[in-house]
Amino acid sequence: MKTKIPNTFISVGVLFAFTQLLTAGSPQPTFITFDAPGAGTGGPFQGTLVAGINPAGVIAGGVHDANYVEHTYLRFPDGTFTTFDAAGAGTGPFQGTGPNGINPAGAITGTVTDSSNATHGFVRAQDGTSTNFDPPGSTLTNPLSINPAGVIAGEYADASFVFHGFVRDQDGTITEFDPPGSTGTFMLDSGCINPAGVIVGYYADANNVSHGFVRAPDGAITTIDVPGAGTLPGQGTSAFGINPGGVIEGQYIDASNVPHGFVRDASGAITAFDAPGAGTGSFQGTFPLTINPQGAIAGSYTDPNNVNHSFVRAKNGTITAFDAPGAGTGPGQGSFPFSEAINNAGAIAGAYFDPSNVLHGFLRTP
Repeated sequence: MKTKIPNTFISVGVLFAFTQLLTAGSPQPTFITFDAPGAGTGGPFQGTLVAGINPAGVIAGGVHDANYVEHTYLRFPDGTFTTFDAAGAGTGPFQGTGPNGINPAGAITGTVTDSSNATHGFVRAQDGTSTNFDPPGSTLTNPLSINPAGVIAGEYADASFVFHGFVRDQDGTITEFDPPGSTGTFMLDSGCINPAGVIVGYYADANNVSHGFVRAPDGAITTIDVPGAGTLPGQGTSAFGINPGGVIEGQYIDASNVPHGFVRDASGAITAFDAPGAGTGSFQGTFPLTINPQGAIAGSYTDPNNVNHSFVRAKNGTITAFDAPGAGTGPGQGSFPFSEAINNAGAIAGAYFDPSNVLHGFLRTP
């Protein structure tokens, strides 16, 4: 007696085989892991960090050497490196040169910490010329992002260690700003200023609740609060990156201290999201970091075991999680939060902790 196989089973089987065939034939992301010259390998937080990747595929990042001195590197698409230190960089632990942003021409901005542990800003032109700068009254300068025109956005601390925002024009003119009600103005990402000069960030109010902001080139500031953001100290909304179309990405922390991602379109409509697998404990969750011109967002998330992973969110909302080869799987290991960048081709550069908590760079191409 023969058993008749239902047609539905055959259909499902054929569909599965067809799907497998399509998947096998689809281009798969490729990974390159790398260590910049001089990267330390003997202790936690030594190694290679990533600050940004430009449209040409040039990666800028920092190296923590065996003495915990930081240096800046450029990694070119052919795999070669250039390393440098800004003028006045100290040579003691946690001193040196730390990059934050790179623009399409290859100009870099970041910090230089001197031998007295004072931190200043620097900008390095494509030809290698480097200039240090500080806003008036600064005791700590932290430039975060440089746009195609060479305009820099960042934050600085005054003599009372209160933070303020600043924008530095290509001619060196610096303008300080604070959103209304701010007791501290901050920026986080290497993409916090777009080609039009629109800047995003966040500020703390008198109750230490965070609010996102967007600052137009004429100085007008609009506050961003995501529905569902908590209203207790340490909670609230933070805007991190903005693309040429005015789409903003960032994070909000809810009333249970769980971080979530959000994207705000040019009309002001907000969509919240979480990476699949993100934990829901305090300070676990989703950490979007940067957005490209096509609206793809790269970031990291922390799972219920406190292991970090990377993700990319497509414009249509599809989220893909991934781990760099060699990433550690213990608590606090995996992808390094705040070290992820995506360019207009969808190439993602970032850093990860290995099982010994040493940092390494990675490049993921779609």
